[in-house]
Amino acid sequence: MPECERARVLIWKLLRHPSFKAYAALVSVCFFWGTTYLAIRMALESFPPIAMVAIRFTISGGLMLVAARLAGAHLPRGRELLVSAFTGILTLGVGNGCLVFAEQWIASGLAALFITVSPFWMVGMEAMMPGGERLHRPTILGMLVGLAGTMLLLSSGAVQEDSGGGLLWGFLVLQMGSLGWAAGSIYQRRQPARAHPIVTGAFQQLAAGLAFGLLALLVPERPIVPGVRGVAALVYLVIFGSIVGYSSYIYALSRLRVAVVSIYSYVNPVVAVILGWLFYREPFGAREAVAMAIIFLGVGIVKRYGSKGDVRPRSAAAGASQK
Repeated sequence: MPECERARVLIWKLLRHPSFKAYAALVSVCFFWGTTYLAIRMALESFPPIAMVAIRFTISGGLMLVAARLAGAHLPRGRELLVSAFTGILTLGVGNGCLVFAEQWIASGLAALFITVSPFWMVGMEAMMPGGERLHRPTILGMLVGLAGTMLLLSSGAVQEDSGGGLLWGFLVLQMGSLGWAAGSIYQRRQPARAHPIVTGAFQQLAAGLAFGLLALLVPERPIVPGVRGVAALVYLVIFGSIVGYSSYIYALSRLRVAVVSIYSYVNPVVAVILGWLFYREPFGAREAVAMAIIFLGVGIVKRYGSKGDVRPRSAAAGASQK
C-alpha cells in the first residue's frame, strides 16, 4: 500500500474513532483558554478593566442564551436562576475580573502561573464546608509543594526586579479572584439544577456582564480608546474564550474522565507563557521554569488525592478556572 494511501486510511480511522470529537474539544480548550491571557492583555490596550469584563460577558452570555432558546433548552427560573446569577458574579465576575485587573501590573504568562494554584483554594474551602472532604497528608503535601513554587516566583530577586510593586499586587488580586471562583464553584456544585450546564453557564456569563456593566456606570475609569488590536482581542475573547472554549469544555467533560480533561490546567499556562514571550517579550527564565515545574507537581498531587472520585461538575465554573 502506498504511503499516501496508508496515511489516508489512518486519518479516516482517526476521524471515525468514537472519542475523536471529545479529544478535539479538549485540544480546543487547551489552546483557546491558554490564549485568553494574551488576549486580555491586548484588549486592555483599548478597554478599561471593568468595561472589558462587562462587554465580554454580556455579549457572550446573551448570544449563548439566544442559541439555547432557539434550541428549546430548559431555562432556569426562580431560585435556580438566582443561584446561576449569584455564582456567575462570583466565579466569572470576581474571578475573571481580578485576572483582568492583575494583568495591568504583571505579565500574562505570570498571571497564568499564579492562577494554576487555584485548586488549592477549592480543596481548602471544600474541607471547611459541612460534609466536605477533609484534608489528607498527600493533599497537604501537594499544597505545600505548590506554595513553594509560588514563593519562588515571589522571591526577593523577582520582587527586586519589579521595583513598582506590581508583582505582589498582581499576586494578591489573583488570589482574591481564585477565592471568589472557588466559593462560587463549590456553592454552585451543591445546588440542584435542571438546566444544561451550557445554559447555566450562559446565565452566569450574562449575570457577570450585567453586574460589571452597572459597576462601570458607578466607578470612573479611563475612557475606551478603540484600536484594531484591542477590539479584535475582545472579539476573540467573546468568541473563542467564552463561547467556543466554554462549549468545548462542557462537551469534553461530558465524554471524557475529569482526570483527562484536567490536563488543560497544565497546558494553558505553557501556551500563555509562550504567547506572552512571542508578542510582548515577557520575561521567562530559569527561575520561572523551575517554579512552573514545582507548581505543576503540587497541583498534580492535589488533583490526584484531593477529589472525591471522578464526579463531573454541574457547570464549567465548577471545574474550570477564571479565563
